[in-house]
Amino acid sequence: FLFLVFCLVTIYSDYTGYPFPTAPPVDPFAKIRVDDCGKTKGCFRYGKPGCNAETCDYFLSYRRIGADVEFELSADTDGWVAVGFSSDKKMGGDDVMACVHDDNGRVRIQHFYNVGQWAKEIQRNPARDEEGVFENNRVACRFKRPVNVPREETIVDLHLSWYYLFAWGPAIQGSITRHDIDSPPVTERVVSIYKYEDIFMPSAAYQTFSSPFCLLLIVALTFYLLMGTP
Repeated sequence: FLFLVFCLVTIYSDYTGYPFPTAPPVDPFAKIRVDDCGKTKGCFRYGKPGCNAETCDYFLSYRRIGADVEFELSADTDGWVAVGFSSDKKMGGDDVMACVHDDNGRVRIQHFYNVGQWAKEIQRNPARDEEGVFENNRVACRFKRPVNVPREETIVDLHLSWYYLFAWGPAIQGSITRHDIDSPPVTERVVSIYKYEDIFMPSAAYQTFSSPFCLLLIVALTFYLLMGTP
C-alpha cells in the first residue's frame, strides 16, 4: 500500500512539474529570397534601384514546381497586393490573384476577374498552399496554382504567356479598394513561366532622368553652360 501511495505521489509530482506538451507553433512566414532571382525563379522589382522583396514598392517572383507555379508577392501597403494575367497591357478581362490583409490581421489569397476597371471576386479559387503575413507595414504572401486549367474565362492557362499587371493598395474591412497609383506598372512584353529573368522597373520617382526627353534636355543645358552666353 505504501508503495502504491509513493507511486501516485511521484506521478502527481511529475504531472504538475511537466505539463502535457502543447501543439507546436505554426511555422513563421519564410522570407522571400532574391538571390535566386534569374536563376531558379523569375522576379520583377518595382521601386528604388537595388531594392529587394522587403524594400521594393512592389515585388513578384514565380517558379515552376511540378504541375504548379509558385508565386511570391510583396508590396509596401497595409491593404492588398495583386498580380493580373492579361492578353494586353490594359486592365479589363484579366485573371487576378490578390493577397488581402483583413481586419483580423490575416492575409488571405483571393481570386478576382477584372470587369472593366472593377475587380469582381470569383468563388472558384485556384490557389493552394497559401500563406501570408503583414509586418513592417508590408503585405507578403506565397501560393501555388496549377499551370494548366480547363478552359474558362476567369482562369487563364499559365502554360501560355501573358502580360503581368502589378497593383497594390488599401483595403477596408478586408475588401480591396482602388490601387495606390493611377497607372500601375505592367510588363513590357508577355511573360513565360518557362523563362526566369530578374527584371527591375524603376518607380516614377526614379524615372525622371531616364526618359529620352530629360536626357536631351540635360545634354542641351550642359552644352549651353559650357559654351556660355553671348
